[in-house]
This record gives sequence, C-alpha cells and structure tokens, in this order.
Amino acid sequence: MKNMLTIISNALCRITGRNVLLIDLSEYVNVTSPAAPALAQTQRQPPKPPPVSARAPAAELVSTQSDQLDRPGARVVVSRSFADFTPQATFDIKKCDVHRLEEGPPLKAELTREQGLQYYHIMQTVRRMELKADQLYKQKIIRGFCHLYDGQEACAAGIEAAINPSDHLITAYRAHGYTYTRGVPIKEILAELTGRKGGVAKGKGGSMHMYAPHFYGGNGIVGAQVPLGAGIALACQYQGNNQVCVSLYGDGAANQGQIFEAFNMAALWKLPCIFICENNKYGMGTSVERASASTDYYKRGDYIPGIRVDGMDVLCVREATKFAADHCRAGKGPIVMELQTYRYHGHSMSDPGVSYRTREEIQEVRSKSDPITMLKERMLGNNMASIEEFKEIDVAIRKEVEEAAQFATSDPEPPLEELCNHIFSNDVPLEVRGAHRWSSLKSVS
Repeated sequence: MKNMLTIISNALCRITGRNVLLIDLSEYVNVTSPAAPALAQTQRQPPKPPPVSARAPAAELVSTQSDQLDRPGARVVVSRSFADFTPQATFDIKKCDVHRLEEGPPLKAELTREQGLQYYHIMQTVRRMELKADQLYKQKIIRGFCHLYDGQEACAAGIEAAINPSDHLITAYRAHGYTYTRGVPIKEILAELTGRKGGVAKGKGGSMHMYAPHFYGGNGIVGAQVPLGAGIALACQYQGNNQVCVSLYGDGAANQGQIFEAFNMAALWKLPCIFICENNKYGMGTSVERASASTDYYKRGDYIPGIRVDGMDVLCVREATKFAADHCRAGKGPIVMELQTYRYHGHSMSDPGVSYRTREEIQEVRSKSDPITMLKERMLGNNMASIEEFKEIDVAIRKEVEEAAQFATSDPEPPLEELCNHIFSNDVPLEVRGAHRWSSLKSVS
C-alpha cells in the first residue's frame, strides 16, 4: 500500500507541479485493509482544518503527514498555497482603432492575481444579479421596464477599474451593472427593482433610476444623459478638481441630435468628458447596419479624438479608459470611445431577443467571447488561480444574490405618505398637491 501511494504521489508531483498531502480516509473506506473497520469506529469525522493564521507552510505539511502512508484507507490529496500561484502576468490585448490620435492605448496589459479575482467577482456578481432579476420579472415580482446587462459586464468592470471613485459617471437605462460598480449593494438594487422601501431610491425609481455618490443614474430618455454628462464635466473643469465624467450611451442613441450638440460644446470648452458608446450591435430590435449610415461610432465626434475598443475584454476596456482619462486630465478636451460588446438578453424583458437575431448567433458569442470566461481562462492558463477558487467565489456570489432576493421580496413597499419626499435636497417641508386639488401630500427632504 505504501509503495503504491508513493508512486501515485510522485507521479502527481511531476504532472501537476503541486504539493502532495496524504490523508487517512479509513473512516470512510473499509475495504482497503482488515484494520479499516476498527479505525472507522474511532474516527467518524475528519479533523477540522486549523485557522489560516495557524496553518503550517505547505512543505511542512507534507513532511508531517507523510508518515500516514502506513495507515489503511489513505488517499492522495493535492494542496496548493498562495505561494504556488503567479502573482502577476502580462497579456497581449487587441489593438484599438484610433481617430485623430497619433497613438492609442497600449497593446499589453498587466494583471495581478488580486485584480483578476476582483474583476471576476464583479463581473460574476453582475451576471448572477441580472439572472435573478430575469427570474423575478418572470414571476411578476418586478414590473415595468427592465433592461438587463448580462454579456456587457466587462464594460462596467473595466471602466470602474480605470477611473477614481471621485470621478463621475452617468449612463442610460441599462444601469444595474454600473449601479453595482459604483458601490451600491446588491440587495438595494434588487429591492429598487421590486419597488421596496429598502431600495437605493427608496423604491420610487425602479430599474432606470438608481443613483449613488458620483453616479447620476440611469436615465429613461434615449440620449438625454449625454448632455447632462457634459454639464457634469463642465462642473469638474469649473471647480478645477482634476476629475473626469464618463458619459455613456448606446448605439441606438448615437444618432440623436443632442449628442452632437454635447460634442460641440465639450470640444469648444475642452471639457474633461469621456463619451462612451456601448455598441451592443442592436438598438432595440434594429441592427446597427440598418440604423446607421456609418457604424464607426468612435469617429462620430469628427473633430474629437476617438478609439474603438474590444468591449468583451475587461483588460482592453481598462487600458483604453485609463488612456482616455489621462487624455482628459491633461487638458486636451473630450474623447469618444466605442466599446464593441454584446447583450445576451433582449433589449428589455418584453423583448425575447430572438426575432431579429438567431439563437446560434447568441450562443456563438457566449462560446467565443464571453467576458467572464475569457478572464477565467487567462488566469487558469497562467497559474494565477485555481478552479476551486473560482467555484468558491461562485458559491459565495450565489448565496449573496439569493439573500438579496429574499430581502427584495420581503421588505415593505414605501407608504403613500412618502410619495413626494426628496423632491428637494436640504429644504424645509412643503405641501404638494395630490391627485386632485382637495388632497395634498407633504414633501420632506
């Protein structure tokens, strides 16, 4: 038995390059030797692992447990310490197309192990949260407009990784992902979707109207957030705080006149604004080729520099956004970014998403370009994490999302008397006319 386990453990060491531990499983296996049943009576439960701070180094664990070779019912267990992983790696990323720029973002991106796990956690959380929103909508717990973000997670995660918490961001109605990356807990997002008092907007905003510090929400009017973003950038310039504003819109809004008016003012005044078009290939149910005479959205600024980025790669998005933010902070004025991305759901929950595109098209993007899978495979291929770690993260996220959904379905709805609260900030209470002139409500800041 000892020789056989030694041969197996040596083979595993050569193949995997990992440490090898031998743990007695005789309490579970009673067919390996006659002595196993006797041991099983005294060892019903496996020993609990010591706290992380008290654990010995991996090499020490191997030496102290190697004497278990003589014990019946033993097996080989592979163990890895954090020291086994690559702490940092450099990856080639797709070259960006540029407009009115001598050079673009770098072609290589550095990624630390901690950053990779953080990006994975963010993107997977947004994915699970949106899938839960899909489920709650189909159960008729979420009602009204609901635009899901799954498939586009690399955009939100990459942008947030490249800007400062004090920088500003405003987006359209597909806003759940950005609400999370800007710091709002999952339970407050889901509670807002279900119209509950514990929602981020007290249950009165819904899917398209969520806000946080330095996050000016989803906006329900197509393209209306773009000139607002230019105004926020004007405030940054006026205050001289070296901050930038990220103003996002979709390819469906790219033909709006107000966007070109905002471009003009931003260029005239050299505002620190990053205009980002999230091109997910379809504006509602119309493909970009059928809606736009030119689909080079990064060139739409004309006199404003632009870059086109692989929006399915979180590292590409991060490096491009860093480049754009540095451009703005240097006083060079605005810049236009086009993120080529894809949404897995339809335009909204009322759109099945397969009447204007095929299921095969969606599946091909999932299999070849999924942002979460791409990051995961990069890290696994460069020994920056283990499959077990990713599984643990997935389990923790699922648990957090389920708990948030429980809160979002059990929290009470806001009472009628709070309907008109928060119309103004830091103002005295005022009377607000109700549904008819004989009824009135009070607004409290």
